[in-house]
Amino acid sequence: MGRSDDPGAHDLEFSGEVVEWRGPAPFHFVVAPSEESRWLTEIMRDVTYGWGMIPVLGQVGTTEFTTSLWPRQGAWWVPLKDAVRRAEGIELGDVVTVGLTIRTD
Repeated sequence: MGRSDDPGAHDLEFSGEVVEWRGPAPFHFVVAPSEESRWLTEIMRDVTYGWGMIPVLGQVGTTEFTTSLWPRQGAWWVPLKDAVRRAEGIELGDVVTVGLTIRTD
């Protein structure tokens, strides 16, 4: 895990179910598995911009997007924006593969 020597490679890639978390408005996420969450926790202090959030460039299918990972319940949650879900035809409960590249800019 971690950065690859391949410049086109993602720092992380994993599959997970699209889940919903209801706050003031419903949000859709993919939760990073435990191994990937441990790695993200280890690097978090070096890359967070505050509030424990980790800025990333994400990719699902052919759709790229920018977002920040949310720490929640001992894992890292990847928000899936409505535009991403629409572009890829993603519904609640679908299993998707997410590629993440840590943004350091």
